[in-house]
Amino acid sequence: MKRFYHFSLFFLLTSLAINAQDTFSIVAVDPETGEVGSAGASCVALANFNLPPDFLGVLFPGEGAINSQAYYIAANQNNATARFQAGDTPDEIITWLNFNDVQSSPAFRQYGVVRLIDDQPYSAAHTGTSTDDYKGDRTGPTYSIQGNILLGPEILDSMEANFLNTDGPLADKLMAALQGANVVGADSRCTDNGTSSLFAFLKVAQPNDTFGEPSLVLGVDFADNTGIEPIDSLQVLFDEVFPPTSNKEINQIAVNVFPIPATASVFLELDLNQALQMQIFDLSGKLILNQALKSNITKIDQEQLGSGNVYIYSLLSDQGEIMKSGRFIFH
Repeated sequence: MKRFYHFSLFFLLTSLAINAQDTFSIVAVDPETGEVGSAGASCVALANFNLPPDFLGVLFPGEGAINSQAYYIAANQNNATARFQAGDTPDEIITWLNFNDVQSSPAFRQYGVVRLIDDQPYSAAHTGTSTDDYKGDRTGPTYSIQGNILLGPEILDSMEANFLNTDGPLADKLMAALQGANVVGADSRCTDNGTSSLFAFLKVAQPNDTFGEPSLVLGVDFADNTGIEPIDSLQVLFDEVFPPTSNKEINQIAVNVFPIPATASVFLELDLNQALQMQIFDLSGKLILNQALKSNITKIDQEQLGSGNVYIYSLLSDQGEIMKSGRFIFH
């Protein structure tokens, strides 16, 4: 299992009720790759509850995801997980939770659910009438965005716009969605702190991941009054795992990676008019493969790389300059 945290992890106490709201989040699926993901942030000091930053999201590899927030209770999240595993649709899960809230208080809860059913995406959301303003949700076939105690509706609108207008893998789209809420007081309780929130997280599971062990988990949390923006800090971690391909320094040559996603093998195709060294890393940053490119098409077999699903590649000139960086996924 690969996990990336800025601070210590803690075990989730399933009987714990948090009498505080959790603010803005997104769950999403990619029907083409089978990736599922969750991301979110809030102005809650997690050190008071001994929880990891990603506690509100549950991922079901190759199937979907659930976020539970607003006066979070682990028992409700566990029930949502059980209904998902029983095969309920997103709408059915929301309906069941509203009729079976462990405190008979669904008006205080907020949920987002996405699921792939016969390779088609479905989503649903619930925003209880007693959650704090501004509150609301936004849904599309592949995503559900929800928030409460927000600066205003523009936070959800910006998250949705960034998600829809960002190309690339699901992780990129989720990170962009969080950046849509990167404004002071997005969670209005953090206005005096000069930040959007106190903690932020992003996690993505590949179809072959084990339940509870997603390939990618990034999280940061800070104490109040530090003035450190969690979404910016999360972006730094994200860029360490997935170097931005828009930079001129790492986008100097055109590379075609296919198929997407790959199965047993992936191919890198380019016009090899100079000496290039190919390096491949896993998500922990470990160098897996280092070899010179010898033809315009290079085949990479998954068995060469190990048991992971997502890998980062870099193509270096003979002077050691990174000419291209990107990633590929094995289904």
